[in-house]
Amino acid sequence: MIQVEHLTKTYRISRREGGLLQAIKALGRRETQSVRALDDISFHISDGEIVGYIGPNGAGKSSTIKILSGILVPDSGVCRVNGRVPWKERKRHVAEIGVVFGQRSQLWWDVPVTDSFALLRDIYRVDEARYRKNVEELTELLDLGELLRTPARQLSLGQRMRCEIAASLLHDPKVLFLDEPTIGLDAVSKLAVRSFIRERNRTHGTTVLLTTHDMQDIAALAGRILLIGHGKILMDGTFDDVRAMDPGAESLDALAAALYQRYGV
Repeated sequence: MIQVEHLTKTYRISRREGGLLQAIKALGRRETQSVRALDDISFHISDGEIVGYIGPNGAGKSSTIKILSGILVPDSGVCRVNGRVPWKERKRHVAEIGVVFGQRSQLWWDVPVTDSFALLRDIYRVDEARYRKNVEELTELLDLGELLRTPARQLSLGQRMRCEIAASLLHDPKVLFLDEPTIGLDAVSKLAVRSFIRERNRTHGTTVLLTTHDMQDIAALAGRILLIGHGKILMDGTFDDVRAMDPGAESLDALAAALYQRYGV
């Protein structure tokens, strides 16, 4: 389903000191620094798996998701999702994936959510019968109800995230990329999102790649964990493998801290 072989991605980042004089100097000679976000990473994910992709800020998680979804092009390496190279076959590729970025929105800000859904239906060319069926199912499972009639800007973060997840699934994607979907959510909203992801995976066989800093998300959902740090895959195992590293950890946050410390990230 997802094959990643030796992916590398480097960014050029501008640096300068603060102040007007430094800004003027930067007009003529700008200092830049190369940052390797991904450094020869490889992994495979099978159909129907839920995989947790974890690591500290700046480890390369979002860069990986953006390459897998066709937004970024890597410097080198091979990547195939459903047999397609994402950045070379974007139209056919995006028809079979769903993407949710916790800090980005695909909903139009000033119109009711149902209007955003209708526009996405046209973009993905979903036939009317299939669209109505999916909206009814997603509305029930995610408890959307009156939220569909509300402009996105008037929704709470938890309400908006439930609508974002529904929007990403209107076209029945085979693969779902979730980049920190529970960031900033309260406990009730997190439970609702986790329950929905499990149910979607069980009933539709949807493959899920989940990035998160919340180890409770990982414990509740992921059958497998990939740890990335300094742009490299440092571990590929199960939650039980992680738990065995520090059986006496008092909390999941403490367990995550022990895991990062062990691998030096």
